[in-house]
Amino acid sequence: MTPHRPRSLHSRSSRRGSPGRRTLILAATASLLALTACGDDDGSPGATVAPGPAVTFATTSVPSTGGTSTGGSDASSTTAAPVTSATATTTVPLGDPVVALAPFETTFDQPVDVAVRPGDPAAYVVERTGRVVPLRDGEAGAAVLDITDLTEGEGERGLLGVAFTADGSTAYVNHTDNGGDTVIAEYAVAADGTFDASSRRVVLTVEQPYANHNGGGVVIGPDGMLYIGMGDGGAADDPERRSLDVSSLLGKMLRIDPRPAGDQPYSIPADNPFVDVPGARGEIWSVGLRNPWRFSFDAPTGDLWIADVGQNEVEEIDVAWAADGAGRGFNFGWSAFEGTRRFNEDQPADGAIPPIHEYEHGDRGCSVSGGARSRGAAIPELAGWYVYGDYCSGELWGLEIVDRGLGRVLPLAQQPEVVAVRVGPDGELWVVSIGGQIARIVPG
Repeated sequence: MTPHRPRSLHSRSSRRGSPGRRTLILAATASLLALTACGDDDGSPGATVAPGPAVTFATTSVPSTGGTSTGGSDASSTTAAPVTSATATTTVPLGDPVVALAPFETTFDQPVDVAVRPGDPAAYVVERTGRVVPLRDGEAGAAVLDITDLTEGEGERGLLGVAFTADGSTAYVNHTDNGGDTVIAEYAVAADGTFDASSRRVVLTVEQPYANHNGGGVVIGPDGMLYIGMGDGGAADDPERRSLDVSSLLGKMLRIDPRPAGDQPYSIPADNPFVDVPGARGEIWSVGLRNPWRFSFDAPTGDLWIADVGQNEVEEIDVAWAADGAGRGFNFGWSAFEGTRRFNEDQPADGAIPPIHEYEHGDRGCSVSGGARSRGAAIPELAGWYVYGDYCSGELWGLEIVDRGLGRVLPLAQQPEVVAVRVGPDGELWVVSIGGQIARIVPG
């Protein structure tokens, strides 16, 4: 499939608000990406990471905002701060990383993602056309899931993401149906990785008003909950102002417990930030996203990284540190801001969290494709760096992260039509090109 111009997920990013402390929003808003990218406003295409350490949540009191949108109020509410068993370490620069790409000889039909099934050496390649194909020892096997009759893989639509539970027995898929709406469905998975088609259970359906900005990422978080990246619904400029509207699931990061609860197909975790906010959807974890095509949790730390595709000028990369709540109640700014640039003046600017990195459309690209931190052993100089690509330019970049801040930003390699950078089953970074190729990042 040929994604719309790298916009959707891939977005031009600029810093929203001051680069200082990150503000949590826990308020109701009364009125209120295409597969890998959507810049001006087409669409484009979301990575699965191995589950991180077990997470518990400690509540701390933080100010909540109230009012029509994200305005302030003197009320207070609680935020959940994840406490992990891993100790965050400072990255010590080891020199400039030098990398190369080692492509697999096998090619795929419009691959948009690679999913990892815990304990399984295979990589599960997500094809936008509606299939999941295992890649073992460099060879593609028979499809373990085929829903080509349930979706239409074109533009920013199709089979967009897959996530496996920690024991590998269940998978959740994110796809658009033949009417264009987002569907999250559950499948039982056999010991050999085959999906049981008869076990399909629809967990959640979200109506999509336009053909683009469908998001597509679905990830099991360190806490065992299911996180779903939802674009703002499409068209351009957030026309219905959905991203900051907490009565809408569009333009959000969602967090649910996908297991059935009574007669309900899923349950809403009690510690979600908008559970007790009148008029708000309890599924919402974060607001203010345009098209979070690809996002990931950093396994050692539990930090949430989001590559949010921009509109016409800026692509951005957001991070929600686990110590600050891993995105709980965060406002990432759209459509009050595109990156750090003021965008829709009628949207409230208060409380927006700036991206850790942004870049203008131009030689560096026009549609950002996330993205994961390098935690493998193959390239020591790349350890702890966040690696992402751009669908338009084909450029792969590395962000050095030092003490929760941005160090160097270095070009690493070229890969045409890159739609995702993922952690593979070997623990190293893999690059997915919608043109059919999947490559490993190796020492240069």
